Amino acid sequence: MIKVITTVKDLKEALKTCRQEGKTVGLVPTMGALHEGHASLVRRSVAENDITVVSDFVNPTQFNDKNDLNNYPRTMEADCQLLDKVGAQYVFAPTVEEMYPEPDTRTFDFTPLDKVMEGPNRPGHFNGVAQIVSKLFYAVEPDRAYFGEKDFQQLAIIREMVRQLNLKIEIVGCPIVREEDGMALSSRNMLLSKAERKLAANISRTLFESRYYARHHTLASTRKYVIDTINSHDGLEVEYYEIVDGRTLQPVDNWDATDYIVGCVTVHCGKVRLIDNIKYKE
Repeated sequence: MIKVITTVKDLKEALKTCRQEGKTVGLVPTMGALHEGHASLVRRSVAENDITVVSDFVNPTQFNDKNDLNNYPRTMEADCQLLDKVGAQYVFAPTVEEMYPEPDTRTFDFTPLDKVMEGPNRPGHFNGVAQIVSKLFYAVEPDRAYFGEKDFQQLAIIREMVRQLNLKIEIVGCPIVREEDGMALSSRNMLLSKAERKLAANISRTLFESRYYARHHTLASTRKYVIDTINSHDGLEVEYYEIVDGRTLQPVDNWDATDYIVGCVTVHCGKVRLIDNIKYKE
């Protein structure tokens, strides 16, 4: 039976014995509202570590929009049932007061990674992510931590944070898990109406189609194709679509610029903000 822990002190105490026995610990940081995408991360951790801890915490410091924070789905009971099934040992579900007994005033600089895409569009977001993920790393002290590639920019920034803080943690990126129609799994999907959910499938469909389009067109033309195609669906609005170097996240202007090219998109479907990405070269 999975054990729910709510304080850092109890968590450290629980993991102390594991460490004394030489067991490895994997961490899967989440904001709850778990789905099959999260389950795939947990399964990977369970396969590669003796103990798996899953954090279930909606972090207020990474939301620049208070409505977004208030509307974010919270499904703790269902989360625990899913985690029990996939074999995690501990759920760490602290209160905001537990994680932030006083305001976290740390400021991180991830230039140039945080100056593009989500960075300008969500001021302070990645600083908040770094605050909470570093706190979780200090609390759990995992050997490995698992993140989905759907949040491609976040993954790159966490790798950089680990480098800057000189933490001995292996960051494991895991492939996007998709629905049958190709849509990337996301906790935000449950905020979509039935009609919006059907409409939103056009995001991934367009990204996959663009891989074929890109074979015979320039990068600039491919970028325009993705934006125009998604925007042609009434109810979808592209916030940005950038084709970037998969390591530096900086925009590239031709297909020969690097050997790792990724297209990252954010689209508004009604009031819900959805992200996805596609690899053109890797």
